Amino acid sequence: MVNKTIIVSNRLPVKIVESNGEYLLSPSEGGLATGLGSVYKKGDNIWIGWPGIDVPEERQQEVTDKLAELNLIPVFLTPDEINLYYEGFSNEVLWPVFHYMVTYANYEQTYWDFYQTVNQKFKDTVNVHLNEGDTVWVHDYQLLLLPGLIREVQSHVTIGFFQHIPFPSYEIFRLIPWRDELVEGMFGADLLGFHTFDDVRHFLSAASRLTSAKISDNVVTFKERQIVVESFPMGIDELKFRSLVTEPAVVEQIASLKETMQERKIVLTIDRLDYSKGILQRLQAYELLLQMHPEYIDHLSLYMIVVPSRDTVPQYKELRDQIDQLVGNINATYRTLNWLPVHYFYRSFPIEFLSALYATADICLVTPMRDGMNLVSKEYVASRTDNTGVLILSEMAGASKELNDALIVNPNNIGEVMRTIVQAFNMSPEEQAARMSVMRGIVKKFDIHLWVKNFMDKLEEVKQLQESLLTKFAVRVVREQMAKDYVAAAERYIFLDYDGTLVGFNGDLEKTAPDAELYQILETLVADPANRVIIISGRRNQTLEQWFGHMKLDLIAEHGAWQKRDQGEWKSLPLLTDQWKQDVKTVLDTYTDRTPGSFIEDKSYSLVWHYRKVEEGLGELRANEIINHLKVTVADKGLQMMPGNKVIEFKNIEVNKGKAALNWLYGNNPDFIIAFGDDHTDEDIFKALPPTAYTIKVGSNISAARNYLRNFMEVRELLKILSASNAQLK
Repeated sequence: MVNKTIIVSNRLPVKIVESNGEYLLSPSEGGLATGLGSVYKKGDNIWIGWPGIDVPEERQQEVTDKLAELNLIPVFLTPDEINLYYEGFSNEVLWPVFHYMVTYANYEQTYWDFYQTVNQKFKDTVNVHLNEGDTVWVHDYQLLLLPGLIREVQSHVTIGFFQHIPFPSYEIFRLIPWRDELVEGMFGADLLGFHTFDDVRHFLSAASRLTSAKISDNVVTFKERQIVVESFPMGIDELKFRSLVTEPAVVEQIASLKETMQERKIVLTIDRLDYSKGILQRLQAYELLLQMHPEYIDHLSLYMIVVPSRDTVPQYKELRDQIDQLVGNINATYRTLNWLPVHYFYRSFPIEFLSALYATADICLVTPMRDGMNLVSKEYVASRTDNTGVLILSEMAGASKELNDALIVNPNNIGEVMRTIVQAFNMSPEEQAARMSVMRGIVKKFDIHLWVKNFMDKLEEVKQLQESLLTKFAVRVVREQMAKDYVAAAERYIFLDYDGTLVGFNGDLEKTAPDAELYQILETLVADPANRVIIISGRRNQTLEQWFGHMKLDLIAEHGAWQKRDQGEWKSLPLLTDQWKQDVKTVLDTYTDRTPGSFIEDKSYSLVWHYRKVEEGLGELRANEIINHLKVTVADKGLQMMPGNKVIEFKNIEVNKGKAALNWLYGNNPDFIIAFGDDHTDEDIFKALPPTAYTIKVGSNISAARNYLRNFMEVRELLKILSASNAQLK
């Protein structure tokens, strides 16, 4: 059976209307539907969600059959469920809290009960269609419990989750009475995606404080599973907006708008009716502009489109009334015979008209109080094919992290917004072109299709990471098997790391010298002629010589740079070179694509990945990812990876423990190999040794090793058991 992808979201990407007793379907035109079209329209892939209307039970099969033709599977919800799960919990608890409007939150127990019930209902529908090997991609805040519910039923399924709205800081998120359950529901996913690195930090902070999860960089370990938390800034269908501008219908609208406006400049704002969008503050800034700078009267017009939304809900109705009143006041105070300050439309428009507005508006004002991404800003940029126009963007919108050539403002600072409109009005065509061309490049590259690809690629990578890192504790049964194999072997190679493996860590170097017990263990091991004991350490060769030079041991110092075979001479390895650059560059290119502001510098004998222009925190995260990703390649090719100040440099000058271990085994074929190590340099040995070797990580269960032990005392204990089992047999 072919593995499929199941997309799950609150709403299906389709509009259903009833006309003359018949249900008519039309696909929705949203950016997400476009981007995911490449996924759900392929093969056996499906999209599960609520069809958007209340369908009576006797007609549900009819709607199901119609939707099936589009690879869509409905979850039918009752009016009560819609009212309490969607309008209630999703929009009166999660929406206001996640947008930092906590005074609007309404923590009703029945909302939570219905939220659980509906998430369960979605789980049941997913379950019907879920087979071994399938991938599930869950979307948005209405389904935070779903990943965990699916994981309970199928523990090995691959689950991705993406949140399209902000994730608040811990201090805000903790206000929700059911916050622990929400986080643990999200933990069901293998990959958690957010728009910005800020959201990632906020989630990790909440997760570390509210649960027993262990956090390392952006990897969460919870109940012996690794979950990766990552930012994926969402893009738009850039090609569509770029090409709309040249369509005859749009060209006609542009001409008509220009004629209406004559020589005046247009400031455009487009929002859904919502208190998170900063609509009132924007109007106040515009009013302040007309008051403080009367010279702009009759030279500037605000085109304000507000798309109707939930205006039966008291807060939204009140907001609408306030907007109506403020627009009325501004127009009444400042209008002239031939000029209206604010052209206000409370309605939605076809995309062709919006495209004409984007192409005509001299300034686009996008100032939400808090927004996950805000795609209006990107649609405006994509529509400016002649590189004119100025984007004013709120620092609270996710898009501000990418489009940093926009004029960035704090939406709460009315004076700053007003001054920025003046700056935009007076910006020279050269500066407009310089800023816009950079932003257009970003919007073009990081479009919706790259967003989908980056997410799906990362999800696959995470699944491989989980499988490769799951290390089992060396329980009694495993130790007994080791002892049996040890006794049966005619030739044994025993690789031992030193610090953290044979001794504990200590700040005082003198105290990490071998003690009597360790010497005794090593003497017993080397006394057996079948054993070849190799101490492989990052320590200097002089130190190892001082400690172990008198013993019948093989010694490898400085991760393989120095080697000494059984009481012979110390030798340094000749340095290795290879045609390694292309392999490393291919990996660096994928990270550069995923990290706005980063770039690769290609020198004659090295490659440098720079991240000094990347958003603070994200660059460091990516650098850690690159180090982890390229660890094996670097090991295999004998390279050196040097993290520096906002750079990582790759040079071909060093060997490592994995290579050194393989070098020791070259030409030999022992029937028992065991290796112990405790840090990332030992991972190279674990990966280099044949799969039949026993590899043991000390102190952690996340490793390429087959098994793990908790500390150096357990290592010593195991070495004693192995020696003793051999002695008993004799």
